[in-house]
Amino acid sequence: MLYKFKSKADSDLFMNQGPAERILTIIGKEPGAQGIIEPEAMAEAIARLQAAVAEEDRLHEAQGGAARGVTLQQRAWPFLQLLRRSLDADEPIVWGV
Repeated sequence: MLYKFKSKADSDLFMNQGPAERILTIIGKEPGAQGIIEPEAMAEAIARLQAAVAEEDRLHEAQGGAARGVTLQQRAWPFLQLLRRSLDADEPIVWGV
């Protein structure tokens, strides 16, 4: 399944199912065919996602910093931008509608 996140504050964001559902779970949203993130929940979502990125980086460094594949930070960056722009514009993010 391909997720298409939409907001009037920014262009559409397409994500593959695995990374999208991981990010949704991190921010406390139930992965599924449809959903919404209201502006009131975006500051907490940003904080949760940034904390998860920092934790993954910390664990990677603790393991010696060996090469790794695509990181959560790389996957989360466009979603964080969408969250920030939507929060600034007071617009919800929806998918599946």
